[in-house]
Amino acid sequence: MPGEIVRAPRSGLPIAIEDVSLRSGRVTILESVSLVLAPGAPTVLIGPNGSGKSSLLRLATGLLSPTSGRVAWGGRATTGGDRSAIVFQRPVMLRRSVAANVAFALRREPKGRRHRADRIAALLDLVGLAALGARPARRLSGGEQQRLALARALARDPEILFLDEPTANLDPAANKAGEDIIAQVAAAGVKIVLATHDLGEARRLAGEVVFMLRGRVHESAPAKSFFAGPATQEAQAFLKGDLVI
Repeated sequence: MPGEIVRAPRSGLPIAIEDVSLRSGRVTILESVSLVLAPGAPTVLIGPNGSGKSSLLRLATGLLSPTSGRVAWGGRATTGGDRSAIVFQRPVMLRRSVAANVAFALRREPKGRRHRADRIAALLDLVGLAALGARPARRLSGGEQQRLALARALARDPEILFLDEPTANLDPAANKAGEDIIAQVAAAGVKIVLATHDLGEARRLAGEVVFMLRGRVHESAPAKSFFAGPATQEAQAFLKGDLVI
């Protein structure tokens, strides 16, 4: 069962992103972003390409540092460390087997070899790769690699899992498989923060929607009310499929 495999700690949330800006030279990537990522249903970031979704994920995980403002975990200005994990659109596969990729993520696991072996088997079963443990990871399909990346991330027992376009460019079957795993992980108590341009995916997974445009948060609302009637003209146009820049 997912709840037995995924053991999310309960110490670092909420994450408060407080008046954060990010600049690179003269280019403003994020401007005055404030957002609270609280425990509960998945938070989904949507918006056109270049709106700042991926940069916001990287700031929240500590991979980037803000030019101004701060990111506070549980009221403290610190990063999540081992309490968070991130999966990118194109994850890097180590030059080893599927099982060994997960084993690498468990290398600091204090328990014995048998425990690690059981944990690897359980994680691969969760993501539907139990029969492929001996296969070289780089020979997997794109969808299989994404599922392996999820297994590696979950091996860290994250309290919060950041996902950056995790199902982009996948075929419908692989997309559904990925979404099913994400839903199971969220149901097990791991906070999901997902960036996507796929409105169908956002509708299926989101508990909260954050609409971003030009490096700002333009709207944040429960998914049901957002999709029923977004408050801003820009979000209304985006949902209609209009070009929003």
